[in-house]
Amino acid sequence: MVSVTVRDNNVDQALKVLKKKMQREGLFREMKIRRDFEKPSEKKKREKAEAVRRWRKMERKKRDRD
Repeated sequence: MVSVTVRDNNVDQALKVLKKKMQREGLFREMKIRRDFEKPSEKKKREKAEAVRRWRKMERKKRDRD
């Protein structure tokens, strides 16, 4: 659960903090995915692409460390 406190009636700052927390938690991506129905084949394709992206990122970081 994401929560933010408003200090000194500064709603703009609280909204900025809330958006940042939601971005870190991945809620925006989750809302985008759940907005429309996703066929099982499309879901499988998307998840495979995400896994490949994560793997390539990990390999790139590993190569940069060496």
